[in-house]
Amino acid sequence: MVVIGLTGSIAMGKSATSKIFKSYGVPVFNADDCVHQLIGPNGKLVSLIGQRFIGTLEKNKNSQYINRVKLGNIVFKDKKKKKELESIIHPQVSIERKKWKEQAQRQRSKAICYDVPLLYETKGEKLCNFVVVVSAPLFVQKHRALNRADMTEKKFNNILKNQISDKEKRKRADFIVNSGLGYRFARNQVHNILLRKVL
Repeated sequence: MVVIGLTGSIAMGKSATSKIFKSYGVPVFNADDCVHQLIGPNGKLVSLIGQRFIGTLEKNKNSQYINRVKLGNIVFKDKKKKKELESIIHPQVSIERKKWKEQAQRQRSKAICYDVPLLYETKGEKLCNFVVVVSAPLFVQKHRALNRADMTEKKFNNILKNQISDKEKRKRADFIVNSGLGYRFARNQVHNILLRKVL
């Protein structure tokens, strides 16, 4: 089974590229979705993170969950807290990904894809046969990011600071999908990668 790593900086078009892989029948493990489940209503890490990061735990009638905005405000300002959060989240995501992979193996999937924003930062490329980096020109990236509801220029720059640069990711990539030239162009690039490596 071929393991594809998919990564890219914020607002580079990674989610759209991930959907293209799915449309070709490649199951995708989405690390962000996994984290949302772990800290969402009654998620596995809710009580632990609630204890360690005071003020982030929210409760309603039948569930408790972590307020991601409050958590984000804490870790963006404090590198130590960010490291602490990562030391809780990353190992659990690895466990969930392993279970997911085993299920894909049972279903005899030819290839699977790990969609991980911080793939290089967490050394996740070691688990992959090859890595696809989604990229676009900076002005396209910035325009997309600032169109998001909760995004500010300060927040955007902060996120970039905490990620390996696009230039560095492109250098390390086995393949690059340029998402700045529209959906059809990106789809053709994904198809060519799959033709060379999987199909």
